[in-house]
Amino acid sequence: MARLTRAETQERNRAKVLVAAREEFAERGFRDAKVDVIAERAELTRGAVYSNFPGKRALYFAVLADLAARAEPSPHSRPGTDARSAVGSFARDWIVRDAGLARDLPSEVMADERVRLPYAQLMELGALLLALAVERLDPPESPPGAPPARYVRRARAVLTSLHGARQLTVAAPGFVEPFDVISTCEQLAELPFNDWWAPPQVSPQSRPANEPWAPGEAVDLVRGEPVRLPSDGVVAVLGLHRLAVVEEAVRAGADVTLVAVTGEPAELGPLARLVITEVAACLRQAFPEAAWPGLRVVCDERGELAAAAGVAAVSDATEVAVRVAGGRIVARADGFGACHGVSAGRLAPAAAANHDRSS
Repeated sequence: MARLTRAETQERNRAKVLVAAREEFAERGFRDAKVDVIAERAELTRGAVYSNFPGKRALYFAVLADLAARAEPSPHSRPGTDARSAVGSFARDWIVRDAGLARDLPSEVMADERVRLPYAQLMELGALLLALAVERLDPPESPPGAPPARYVRRARAVLTSLHGARQLTVAAPGFVEPFDVISTCEQLAELPFNDWWAPPQVSPQSRPANEPWAPGEAVDLVRGEPVRLPSDGVVAVLGLHRLAVVEEAVRAGADVTLVAVTGEPAELGPLARLVITEVAACLRQAFPEAAWPGLRVVCDERGELAAAAGVAAVSDATEVAVRVAGGRIVARADGFGACHGVSAGRLAPAAAANHDRSS
């Protein structure tokens, strides 16, 4: 029998720790679970657990993310044909998912500001994904001369209802009536909100570039499958404190790939995968494929895609956007408004003049 490589051994141990931790969290809950017991269940040392996960909370987030990725779709779920029925199907699929193991997630998020802000931005991203799907089924109408209408506030209201129902299901057994929650979400899908898109007041002008773009394959969490990133479009490298600004690129009509990065990949990376995977999985069940958001979302926990985009160091405040054309990076911007600056194709005056002369 061939001897396992170091990487294969680490991957096997990581899998064993996840299984053992899932059992421990299911039996004792997050607070009472013990890392020593998890190590014993996995037949590993305490040091082996910590070599894969920096702490119990990081391990907890990883277990939940793994469960979300493995969750089987509901056999009774059918894609909706309009906004009301699709959102109702989304809510139904959400409700039937077992949230028992995640009962301690809200308290762990609230316990640490380092987690709260990324979680809030992940929720904003989830609302945007849901809104984009609804908008494809029921395109919003904007009065002449008015800013573009959107459905993000509707999506926020739906997710607020579903998250609240999930927490009360655990905290107050028997109080939540699932069919009432589904009906509420269906009505929210048609509730008029004064919701419109306003471009940022200030954004940096992009700079021309001529750099290679060879990112390889990545997992698109929206579609739940590996994809080869396109050779044309906008790539937004955003830290977990800045995820919501990807809407600036989306509303500009660009083909957008969001590369989510963080300064704490071992803990916040699994949290990001958990939140996005859960929303996206329900979207794929509830909406016809033609209505799935065109936005691609990739969690870049190793920073490899960020490096391919020319971003050597990342943090939760990272905000860099590049435009790719013909397999090369042709423009870039960084800082607040970078997504809008690149997507709108706004070059800095001196740079634009130099670009014209070189064309």
